[in-house]
Amino acid sequence: MLENERVRVLETRIPAGETTAVHTHRWPNVQHVLSSSEFVRRDDGGAILLDTRRTRPPEPGVTLWSEALPPHSIENVGDQDLHVIMVELKG
Repeated sequence: MLENERVRVLETRIPAGETTAVHTHRWPNVQHVLSSSEFVRRDDGGAILLDTRRTRPPEPGVTLWSEALPPHSIENVGDQDLHVIMVELKG
């Protein structure tokens, strides 16, 4: 959505049943959840890092903080789109 020397703003929509390619987030970030679904986050070797079927997926409308994330993929294992706006803070 926007990128400059200070921030990168991403809009991510993962439809139900879809999996993202392995990717990283190099900078700390704020994630605002527009719609939520159960998902599994795996590392680049396929090991499960987080399974929200065992915990709980974030609620729509919540804003979360995260440090930089190493290589991972996200599989939407729920029945709704996972839709997030992420602001990565560079530097």
